[in-house]
Amino acid sequence: MTVAPPSAPTGSAPELVAGFPFPFPNEVYRYSTNVEPARAAVPTPAGQWGAAVVDVDAEYHRELAERAAILERDPSRYAALPHMDVACWDAMLCLMRELALADPASFALEVTAGGARPSYRWRNDLLGIDHAFTLGDASSLPAPPLAWIASQVQEDVVLLDQRDGTLFADAGVVTFAADWSFGFDVGMTFLEIHGPVPRIHPEGVITRAHEFLKGLQPGETYRRTNWTLTVGRRLDVSTEVYPEWGPDRAMVRAVDDAAFGRLVHLRTEVQHLVRLPESGAVMFLIRSYLLPFADLARVEPWRARAAHVIAELPEDMAEYKGIASYRRRAAAWLRDHPHH
Repeated sequence: MTVAPPSAPTGSAPELVAGFPFPFPNEVYRYSTNVEPARAAVPTPAGQWGAAVVDVDAEYHRELAERAAILERDPSRYAALPHMDVACWDAMLCLMRELALADPASFALEVTAGGARPSYRWRNDLLGIDHAFTLGDASSLPAPPLAWIASQVQEDVVLLDQRDGTLFADAGVVTFAADWSFGFDVGMTFLEIHGPVPRIHPEGVITRAHEFLKGLQPGETYRRTNWTLTVGRRLDVSTEVYPEWGPDRAMVRAVDDAAFGRLVHLRTEVQHLVRLPESGAVMFLIRSYLLPFADLARVEPWRARAAHVIAELPEDMAEYKGIASYRRRAAAWLRDHPHH
């Protein structure tokens, strides 16, 4: 069977290159907790990233439309166990405040009445929303709180409940998963979810991450990055739709060099970790950014570093990331395409 190449964009908007979070600070990549305090801008050869916890960019409307379409097809991408109600409201308010911080001209959260159940007015000019609601009153919102705010941010959201010294993924909206399934993982522990990842258990990475998360104090916000390669500008590479994107890994090995550079994307996740103040839940935000190799290669330090990291990556890590079948060509493509 012949697999048609997925649609390939001709290039990224300049602001998407300027804001791309390049994920390789070193010549060699290994799993690590690599957490740092959030909100500090990171300068890059192309621009900068990281000044805000919630990032609104040129893809805002397109990505939110994609999220809505995915949720309509597969409602299991949203889940909130009954005991997570307070955490969902907590997350909604936190994300509204972060949006207002990131872009005060487009977003505003105003307290309109105090008391035990305060009332608010939320304004999102980018989506034409101007809505009053009362905290804890589900009838005052057009959708459940976590579902409603997830329709207004580009990040995937997972809420981790902490009980008996363990973190459980008990609520979330995840439409842009990279080779995992939130619907399958909901209700599982943090350690169970990371069970399949190679190397992290004997090296203690995931145990340290679990202890770090449990020690987060209310209002504290940290971040880390993760990465993989994706064929085509496809945010939804979840296990639910593997038949749609899995064959691309074989297809891309057969395309010519120009198509390879347009189709293969470096995919960076910027993950924010927030201890919510009222519920005590940990909010895990995952924002996914895609940059085709053709654009990556135009930033010379990125091209050289990515080529080295991808070529050196141990086989078991390449296999887990799903890039083993084409990573040698990916490294060679980057080596062979210096920007002049």
